[in-house]
Amino acid sequence: MGRIPKTVKEGKDRVRRTKMDTKKSHHYKIGYIILLLNMIFIGCNSIFPTPINKILENPRDYGGKSVVVSGEVTEIFGFFGIKYFVVKDKTGEIAVVTTRPLPKKGTTIRVKGTVEEAFSIGDRHLIVIVEKGET
Repeated sequence: MGRIPKTVKEGKDRVRRTKMDTKKSHHYKIGYIILLLNMIFIGCNSIFPTPINKILENPRDYGGKSVVVSGEVTEIFGFFGIKYFVVKDKTGEIAVVTTRPLPKKGTTIRVKGTVEEAFSIGDRHLIVIVEKGET
């Protein structure tokens, strides 16, 4: 009488396997959601502008990295192929070196480029954004 009929035992094994498959499926879904959120977060860097003060306060964190900034053009300068303009947002201002035509002073602009250190003298550093050809 202590024997379990074969069909009942197979049924229990099938239920056990189904529960394990459901747990594995759940873990895969969580993994896919985390991966998707990471991809969205990484993509947000090119969608939402970076506050200028974050770049200036932590230049090593942004050096050589692509960023997007947005703000008002407060200065423009062009002389023998050297062109730059200054963008100011509510957190600070930064120079943007470009090969494109200069924007008009007072316009609001969105710029995508790479953060670089133009020069350093003592404890003074000039951090700039080198604009990419397309924005």
